[in-house]
Amino acid sequence: MMTIFDVMESSVQTYARSFPVVFDQAKGVWLHDRSGKRYLDFLAGAGTLNYGHNHPALKEALIEYIQHDGIAHGLDMHTDAKAKFLSALQNIILKPRDLDHVAQFTGPTGTNAVEAAMKLARKVTGRENIVAFTNGFHGVSLGALAATGNQHHRGGAGTVLANVTRLPYDGYAGTGEDSLVLFEAMLNDNSSGLDKPAAVLFEVVQGEGGLNASSTKWLQRLEKICRAHDILMIADDIQAGCGRTGTFFSFEPAGIKPDIITLSKSLSGMGLPFALVLLRPDLDQWEPGEHNGTFRGNNHAFITARKALETFWQDDEFAAGVRAKGELLTARLQKLVDKYPQLFDKVKGRGMMQGIACVNGDIADEITSRAFELGLVIETAGPEDEVVKCLCPLIITEAELTQGLDWLEEAIVDVAAKRLKKAS
Repeated sequence: MMTIFDVMESSVQTYARSFPVVFDQAKGVWLHDRSGKRYLDFLAGAGTLNYGHNHPALKEALIEYIQHDGIAHGLDMHTDAKAKFLSALQNIILKPRDLDHVAQFTGPTGTNAVEAAMKLARKVTGRENIVAFTNGFHGVSLGALAATGNQHHRGGAGTVLANVTRLPYDGYAGTGEDSLVLFEAMLNDNSSGLDKPAAVLFEVVQGEGGLNASSTKWLQRLEKICRAHDILMIADDIQAGCGRTGTFFSFEPAGIKPDIITLSKSLSGMGLPFALVLLRPDLDQWEPGEHNGTFRGNNHAFITARKALETFWQDDEFAAGVRAKGELLTARLQKLVDKYPQLFDKVKGRGMMQGIACVNGDIADEITSRAFELGLVIETAGPEDEVVKCLCPLIITEAELTQGLDWLEEAIVDVAAKRLKKAS
């Protein structure tokens, strides 16, 4: 039976293929379809719903603002909603972390923020080259796509993707291999062929690239190299930020201070489109209107983002809870890896951004498909879609997390038995 989606929607859709139902309601960590079945959400809008669906504090703040005819769209004009968000961002997030960055509101998506960050780095330094890393994912608009490693996405460009040098990410060449030795050697060799970059663009945990997590030592050495060679550091914290790894910014435990930080996804707190570039004040060399866009700052998102900061980030209680649940997640996933070595390689990721690397992508697909039948919305990541990726809302209770992991284990048991039967 053909549906309106079959008739009207482009074939470019992806998530709908993995979860072929029509959802019509969501609250907390639960999604409901039109038939009344509910699903535990271990996808969370690809990391956009760290505080769950329709969190009551955020929803009430937004409803109140709309009912009082608050500004919905204001280009980059000053609004009360923007002022209150900026104050909360400065006082709750930046000052306690000794960051004096200023805010640039870009178009509403993560790739818009990455494009602005790369463009600014090139403008400030006068250099064109950007260093990005293997398995990085930074968006699919042309500039960000040039820095993205995945060949499937790169293949859709239809043109040359230039001015980016790709280097090995931490651990890419195997354990014990320091990928930054190559970077430093190339910078110090006039015949290496590496054009001195304006910036390095990196993720602390590579979300779409397969949950590859960089070490503290690697990040600190990367910063040291960049400082020695006057290269800007751009931290893409679009998926790993806003608490996903157990601190607001994913790079905090390493003690580094990126020059430019990109945020989006869970920044609005409610799934509203919103992206932000944080930059050192001395880098703010834009001419008025030199980089612009019609939707530079969503006032409804200002309201929910401010409320999220005030609700969850005034102290360390929420972050500590995320870290504790991350430990539970690690323990459960490791047990599954130990129990089914024929299916899995290892646990990957950090905090509440973890998953299991399967032997191949077919196994991961079978597991996530069976999990969906049981009531768990969970997806894959990695170059071959081989990583089963747990990305549930951070507000999930321990009981709900356990329920989801029980369903995941049941799916794994079923897949293992099916494969064993097929092999015999």
